[in-house]
Amino acid sequence: MKIGLGVALSFMTLAQAAAADDFKLSNNQRIACSRGLSAGKLNTSTCKSYAYVFNTKTSEYFRCQVSLALTRDNKEVINVQADGGCAKKPRIFDADSSYSFDSTETEAPNTNSFFGPGGYAVWASDNNALKVRGCIIISSGLGSDVSKCIDMKFE
Repeated sequence: MKIGLGVALSFMTLAQAAAADDFKLSNNQRIACSRGLSAGKLNTSTCKSYAYVFNTKTSEYFRCQVSLALTRDNKEVINVQADGGCAKKPRIFDADSSYSFDSTETEAPNTNSFFGPGGYAVWASDNNALKVRGCIIISSGLGSDVSKCIDMKFE
């Protein structure tokens, strides 16, 4: 009976593993840091990094961000704060398949930045067919993002 239960559990685990979604980390992470001076000769440095986790079966993805802020004076570190999390984004393709994914962030905003904090681009391809979709997502500066995806033509 124990052997039969063990075999049944093994098959159930294999079936769940075969049906499970596969998540991959994008290959294109970036980090950007800024520095500022505060009153009393305090220095603050803030760094942010972004990465993407992609569901290779459904083409849903998560945009993840981690940040660290360090405040110091001339002698010691006074304060360190860190934060992070991932936000779920919609599917890139409607149907389930086997997909690949990559992404890139825009440069950090500057005084000439019209679109606020910038945006990012994502690329996804179907591993089973000659199918590629490129998407650009930018901040409109009005509180909502603008997103457009284009299917590539192979000529």
